[in-house]
Amino acid sequence: QVHFVESGGGLVQPGGSLTLSCVASGFNLRRSAIGWFRQAPGKEREGISCLEDGSKSYYSDVVKGRFTMSRDNAKNTGYLQMNSLKPEDAAVYFCAADSNCAKVSAKDSRDSWGPGTQVTVSA
Repeated sequence: QVHFVESGGGLVQPGGSLTLSCVASGFNLRRSAIGWFRQAPGKEREGISCLEDGSKSYYSDVVKGRFTMSRDNAKNTGYLQMNSLKPEDAAVYFCAADSNCAKVSAKDSRDSWGPGTQVTVSA
């Protein structure tokens, strides 16, 4: 069974940084695309970034230039480095994986999701 566990969230001041981790079990991330999503209170879950098997990555306009994805295949883990955080970045962050970013971006409530990690941006 596939499980994703996100961690690294917390409380940070505006302008601060956090690095989120996504550990996969039952799924080999080595030849997979990894994506990050977030859901703010009262809003739909939105995809914000995806990293293909190679180095190609995609970022939504709201995080482009501030967030960076990376991966450690030996640890079966993906990362999201978040810099210059804004109050509007506050949300629960989730990760997902599939064979390519097109499939990752199609994930919805019918898919299995991890618990997520809470990011709070406040002074």
